[in-house]
Amino acid sequence: MNGRLRRRLLLAVAVLGAAGYWLAARARPEPPAAGRPRAAGVPVVATAARRGDLPVYLTGLGAVTAFNTVTVRSRVDGQLLKVAFEEGQFVRAGDLLAEIDPRPFEVQLTQAEGQLARDLAQLKDARLNLERNRELFARQLIARQQVDDQAALVGQYEGAVKTDQGMIDNAKLQLVYSRITAPISGRVGLRLVDPGNIVHATDAGGLLVITQVQPIAVVFTIPEDDLPAVLTKLRGGATLAVEAYDRAGQRKVATGSLLTADNQIDPATGTTRLKAVFENRDEALFPNQFVNVRLLLDVRAGAVIVPAAAVQRGPQGTFAYVVKGDRTVEVRPLTLGPTTDGEAAVESGLEAGEVVVVDGVDKLRAGAAVEVRAPASAAANRRPSA
Repeated sequence: MNGRLRRRLLLAVAVLGAAGYWLAARARPEPPAAGRPRAAGVPVVATAARRGDLPVYLTGLGAVTAFNTVTVRSRVDGQLLKVAFEEGQFVRAGDLLAEIDPRPFEVQLTQAEGQLARDLAQLKDARLNLERNRELFARQLIARQQVDDQAALVGQYEGAVKTDQGMIDNAKLQLVYSRITAPISGRVGLRLVDPGNIVHATDAGGLLVITQVQPIAVVFTIPEDDLPAVLTKLRGGATLAVEAYDRAGQRKVATGSLLTADNQIDPATGTTRLKAVFENRDEALFPNQFVNVRLLLDVRAGAVIVPAAAVQRGPQGTFAYVVKGDRTVEVRPLTLGPTTDGEAAVESGLEAGEVVVVDGVDKLRAGAAVEVRAPASAAANRRPSA
């Protein structure tokens, strides 16, 4: 190889080496210059833990039940002359509801009174004769048997008078029963019998149904594991507030108090029934209505509270991502208390004021940089007030 060819090869190698160094330098990341901002972290929504009072609720499904339901029936047989109520009307105990034709009972009363008058007259005569017979017997003018016979006759008339008085009382009672009055205060249902019909005391359907709706009850169920805490409160004389919500669980319908607990647990469902009482003055609750029930069992005072969305669960238990001052996150193990309305009480592991991630946790790892955004609303994780 001559010298010219060798020089050309050496020049080509030098050019290729320079080109490779230049490409390698272009591919190498450029170190950040002083003062240049660091790349943005994972966008998350975070909020600060707060200290406050957290109510502890037990929830259940319930049905509204009338305190008393009475099917009003006629206690006598006769023609229904008058209906004195309107369907859906609220009546009070003692109000007139209907009238049965009283004339047959008035006739019976007149007959019984006449029978009594006749038997009283006969009794009076028998007593006078008895006195005369006793005087004659004292003078030994008549036999002892005549006195005894007259005394027996007096006893018969006295018995007849008592029977007559019973018939009079019975006829008067039938007249009272011919006026049907409300046995309890409540709301009247639909009319079951129209005026003009013959009704009987043995009719199964009755004339109307009255339901007591003020106050009214709600029967609901809770898990058997929650029953001891409820019984402890009841035995201690505490008044536990109960809230009834609509079918969707969004609108509060009424507020009452717990009355009692059932005396047994349903083994098929592992639940027990509780009964709450509501004044229901606005008649917002209706018999057989379905409601969602919340029982205020306790209030955790001065608790550290975070949104329930901030609490994560893993193989090691519950934890939360806590945002540190350098905008990185730390995995913090938590010991939780009760959770209510999307908020959780933290027993240990977190202090009030520390910032926890509530949204965007699926992209986080311990030490990850974050870009914190505030929640859209401070009440986003709270239950809307009814």
